[in-house]
Amino acid sequence: MAAPTKEIRVVIADDHRAFGEALEIALDKEHDLTVVEVVDGGADAVRSTLATTPDVVLMDLRMPSVDGIEATRRIRDEGADSAIIILTGEGDEVALARAIQAGARGFLRKTSPIGDVVMAIRRASRGEPLHHPAEVHRALKVARLRTDEDKELQRRMDRLTPREVQILQLMADGVEAASLSEQLGVSRHTLRTHVQNILTKLGVHSKTDAVVAAIRLGKVTPPDLAAPVRDTLGAGLQRPAPSGSSVRYAP
Repeated sequence: MAAPTKEIRVVIADDHRAFGEALEIALDKEHDLTVVEVVDGGADAVRSTLATTPDVVLMDLRMPSVDGIEATRRIRDEGADSAIIILTGEGDEVALARAIQAGARGFLRKTSPIGDVVMAIRRASRGEPLHHPAEVHRALKVARLRTDEDKELQRRMDRLTPREVQILQLMADGVEAASLSEQLGVSRHTLRTHVQNILTKLGVHSKTDAVVAAIRLGKVTPPDLAAPVRDTLGAGLQRPAPSGSSVRYAP
């Protein structure tokens, strides 16, 4: 007589509640999978994992306040051994490396067929890797290169003057060149000189590249947050760079 199949207990964390609940319905159809809780935030994912000790956690990468990477780190810091699988809409190697470095078992695209998700949960619960070692090695190598590039870019970013950072912020806000010179009270020629100095200091070739780099390193506020932050801090104030940042993974 065959031994009964071991129950695999799962926690789902996704800030899109409807997605998490739909995934719960799909997984509960499997005879060996039981979803013990669906939560919609990273902090709740940590709480639920520590309280219910699931075999596997399906963790959304992008969540407000505490994202999937930070939640994974907190769970590992608490000593919990639940296998964590990062769910992401991304597929790049840096995201994979971030997940691995944080202590996740692996990652899955949110567009993966449900059969692939079920298979990954079963493999993770048995302690099996979800990615080929060569893929993990390559991802970690790419992440190290990206880290080195970011350190160099941060060094260059720190050379910008407060006025240059202000110009970057206004460009991030979508202010046109004519309006920008008016707001700053400078001529178009002077503005062009400032912009060229920014590009030279950052080692980039376009204003778009400069703005993207500044947003990525936290030197300026993204467009969707710029107005509220300006209302709080006052127009023209330099935004401080964050003390740290980081990034995707898994075994």
